[in-house]
Amino acid sequence: MIFSVAWRNIWRNKVRSLVVIIAVAIGLYAGVWSAAFMKGMMNQRIDKVIKTELSNIQVHNPEFRKTSEFSNYIPNASDLQNEILKLDNVKGASNRIVIQSMVASAETAAGVLIMGIDPETEPDVTNLNTKIIDGQYFEGISRNPAVIGKKLAEKLNVKVRSKIVITVQDLDNNITSGAFRVAGIYTTNNNIYDESHVFVRYDDIQKLSSFPADAGHEIAVSIHDNELLDGVQQNIKALSGDLEVLSWKELSPEMNYLTESMDLYMYIFIIIILLALLFGIINTMLMVVMERTKEIGMLLAIGMQKLKIFNMIIVESILLSLVGGVIGIIIGAAVARIRTTHPLDLSMWAKGYEALGYDAFVYFHLDPVLLINVAILVILTGVIAALYPAYKALKNDPADALRME
Repeated sequence: MIFSVAWRNIWRNKVRSLVVIIAVAIGLYAGVWSAAFMKGMMNQRIDKVIKTELSNIQVHNPEFRKTSEFSNYIPNASDLQNEILKLDNVKGASNRIVIQSMVASAETAAGVLIMGIDPETEPDVTNLNTKIIDGQYFEGISRNPAVIGKKLAEKLNVKVRSKIVITVQDLDNNITSGAFRVAGIYTTNNNIYDESHVFVRYDDIQKLSSFPADAGHEIAVSIHDNELLDGVQQNIKALSGDLEVLSWKELSPEMNYLTESMDLYMYIFIIIILLALLFGIINTMLMVVMERTKEIGMLLAIGMQKLKIFNMIIVESILLSLVGGVIGIIIGAAVARIRTTHPLDLSMWAKGYEALGYDAFVYFHLDPVLLINVAILVILTGVIAALYPAYKALKNDPADALRME
């Protein structure tokens, strides 16, 4: 009975109720849309970190990441790589040589990170081979091919088949240089990464630097399911002895922080929207109570319990909030659902996004748990918004209320 009475009371003043419902709907639509957008953007960035830049897990000599010294390598890294490949849930492993070095063209030079990789095993760990925009992935050049980023190619003013010179310091601290040719140019839409990473074949850089055969500075490991990350990491640690075994979360703590805090940020954003709507609902419910002071006084005079009147006002506020909230959530979810397959085009700001490592085309991510929690928050907003108006209604004296015109 209270529910049906409360529903009819909402539509006594259709214009006022519709204004509140539309305001709530627009606010919740904006909240759901923004949450799906931010979640999608972050998921794409994290996916890029794992599949393109770092892989799921990396193994190093404990001193290597501290000093980047060429001599801090993993002996028999190839044997350890083969042992890791036998573990459950491991998708791929790749042994790498990593050197802080210089690369030069006929016009200029730049400091870069040289990555000596095996072109056969690297695609099992990262998707660099899918990022080639010009030339080929270590093909088309018979001797000393190199794959460089688009941003670095622009800086060096080189193109496919152009000659570049890589200068490294070998284990005996001798400076040695080697001529390479650009086999392919890649882009990850991360300008910092593209400008600082040069990929060459493991065998080529091993010969140039007199590096021990089968050794390595880094073993990159990919797994089938990121949810199994901790378990696989522990299994690799058991194989690796005193070597440093780090997950992508430890290698890129800023990304891990964003992952853990993004949900909190989204809820804070939605709560701010609901707080702004809260005052509008409170104002509306106060007007409703003031207009019906005589009616409420009459109900009290004929013996209606204060609790029922209190509940009636609470239900009115909840219905008012919930109708607008559900409409907003449904529209927001529908639009976000479309954007999960049809990305939002932000290409006009592509340079700014790529400078930070984000994609200019954003695929939204819709979280069903978020929608349920938002609906609960809308109900709580309705309850909170009705408390003060309901209190004011019950404070009225029935005799005074009946004398009002």
